[in-house]
Amino acid sequence: MTNTIYREANKTDTNLILQFIIELAEYEKLAHEVVATKKDIENSLFGDEPKAFCMIAEVNNQPAGFALCFYNYSTFQGKPGIYIEDLYVREEFRGYGIGKGFFKVLAQKAVNENCGRIQWWVLDWNEPSINFYKKLKAAPMDEWTVFRLSETEIKELAEG
Repeated sequence: MTNTIYREANKTDTNLILQFIIELAEYEKLAHEVVATKKDIENSLFGDEPKAFCMIAEVNNQPAGFALCFYNYSTFQGKPGIYIEDLYVREEFRGYGIGKGFFKVLAQKAVNENCGRIQWWVLDWNEPSINFYKKLKAAPMDEWTVFRLSETEIKELAEG
């Protein structure tokens, strides 16, 4: 693992990003939930009004992983934050500091853009990731419960 670079994804990375999403979903045993298409990724990340951004890690010019993020906002801090929707490193590249490198790059971006926090979720069974995050001094938010309205419920609520 001699040469690792982190770069912002561009439109030509759309297929790679979708492949990373599928690989992550398989790792998380959630492949059945992936419905995103190449067009969805292209529009969301590289369309006229991007809703998210993506960083790619390459090791010796080989794609090793990605971090897909978007901005959130803290009313208490009065500042934006970066939310990491997905961070994934391919198995053959794990253990070489690539995950930590993603956090460093995102921390630099957060500092440069005056963001107050970086936040993400982790599945409760994913001990390797939880241990890694604790080494970064990340704090679990145990007192918070996550709620979600999915597309069907959103439509029902909007129409009702």
